[in-house]
Amino acid sequence: MQAADQPLLTTKGLTRRFGGLVAVSNLDFEIRPREILGLIGPNGAGKSTTFNLISGFYKPTAGELFVFGRNCTGKSPLAISRMGLVRTFQHGSLMRSMSVRDNILLGTIHGVGRGARRRERVAETAEMLGLTPYLADEAGTLPHGLQRLVSIGIAFAARPRLLCLDEPLTGLNQTEVANTLTVLQRIRDEFGCSVLLVEHNMKAVMSVCDRIVVLHHGQHLATGTPTEIRANGNVIDAYLGHRHGH
Repeated sequence: MQAADQPLLTTKGLTRRFGGLVAVSNLDFEIRPREILGLIGPNGAGKSTTFNLISGFYKPTAGELFVFGRNCTGKSPLAISRMGLVRTFQHGSLMRSMSVRDNILLGTIHGVGRGARRRERVAETAEMLGLTPYLADEAGTLPHGLQRLVSIGIAFAARPRLLCLDEPLTGLNQTEVANTLTVLQRIRDEFGCSVLLVEHNMKAVMSVCDRIVVLHHGQHLATGTPTEIRANGNVIDAYLGHRHGH
């Protein structure tokens, strides 16, 4: 397999137990170069645990994690992020009392160089996310949708090869959702960055993702294109059936 085609992330038998509870069981999936991959499933399916496992915040009970072809099982979040896998957090990771500019600057601490290079990176990131008019504003004063974009901006400022987003669309109105999805497509198309999207908004996932991985009770239920997932009887039974119209 050529390096260019090598998956950016691969899990093999990834398992995490909390006491007697198996939160994630024997999970195999991969994220490919230049794709937007959705990770979905009903509440309690193990999405957040999986997210924490692949970003190094939880250590697996069993199984292995490969990031950019290297075995990263048990590595720290910092080691994994320095390799180029950067994540956001469900409730945002911005510093509310700091300016938008200084927030995005935080994301450039590693590997961007100094001074002018970092300022350029902040300007480019803000431009791409539509945040240029707000650079001087205190992040905590912005509307919720813009705060979510600032959180993505902090993560993307490092120009990761894989950007992992934890429910970035929560609480956004339709316009903000559409705007954010456009940003994700630009991140992929213009920078060749893959995106992992953990998200409840099914309509958004179906419209933006190249492939979707479905979890149910901590186990892998299905992987496929949005069209395949929509038509998958197991997924409909587990998930889509009782969320019809969402």
